[in-house]
Amino acid sequence: MKKSLIILVIFSVLSSCVMAQELNCNVTINSDKIEGSSKEVYETLKQSIAEFINSNKWTNLNFQPQERIDCNLLIVISAVTDNEYACEATIQASRPVFNTSYTTPLLNVKDKAFAFTYQPYDQLVYQQNTFQTNLAALLSYYVYLILGIDADSYQRLGGTPYFQVCENIVNVAQTATLSEAEGAGWKFARSSRSRYTIVNELIDEAFKPYRSFFYEYHRMGLDEMQANVANGRARIASGLESLKETNKNRPTNTTIPMFLDAKSDELVNIFSGGTDAEKRSVSELLTNIDPTRSSTYERITQER
Repeated sequence: MKKSLIILVIFSVLSSCVMAQELNCNVTINSDKIEGSSKEVYETLKQSIAEFINSNKWTNLNFQPQERIDCNLLIVISAVTDNEYACEATIQASRPVFNTSYTTPLLNVKDKAFAFTYQPYDQLVYQQNTFQTNLAALLSYYVYLILGIDADSYQRLGGTPYFQVCENIVNVAQTATLSEAEGAGWKFARSSRSRYTIVNELIDEAFKPYRSFFYEYHRMGLDEMQANVANGRARIASGLESLKETNKNRPTNTTIPMFLDAKSDELVNIFSGGTDAEKRSVSELLTNIDPTRSSTYERITQER
């Protein structure tokens, strides 16, 4: 089966049913850097984005209202020229931990090339294999990235169909006629944190061990901690070796830093209550992988 046909099949499966929507996204627009502009425009933009994300049906899964994935989208506008918006976006997502009131962060990524053209009351539309607007493509990409990462946390490699949709969005965007600013984040060479790079790694065979660990971290680690804290913590500790190995094999990767952007503080909290051996081992391993946050990981051995 040709790749294009596979993608069409995936899209058909993901959009075949109309059921409860999947995401509960809180959208924030920060226009403080733009002087003398009408705030009404930004409120309209916010409402359009929130409706697009929260009201569209993105999969064939039946989500109950309480099962919708909580996420945040913060868009900081730095410049507006002829209806073209230069922005920086922060995308976050979380999920509940089984039998607790705690929610664990799944994603915390910053897109510094979040640029799009928008006029008030523009209709945002997403269609399979068709490029409508860059804003619709950007939002759709991050919707499916969130869906994929959430699915990976519940089922081993469960996010693959959603990451393949992300890949298709990237491919379609790369063939669209875009300004230099709009096209930047879709290309490989522009940034190590480009949208292209993120999804390219997530579907790469070399990152399957990491994705398996991501599943075990949540389902066999966090979700089991309510029943047995020590066992859940030990499962996470043993799995951290896969981070080290993946980082060693792909030292310039973006996936492991993206994981630690979301999880560094949580890891400190988990292992601060561990055994002395766990504390030393985990602190050294994480510092080796992520030396820029060495002071954060030092707290593991310092806290009692």
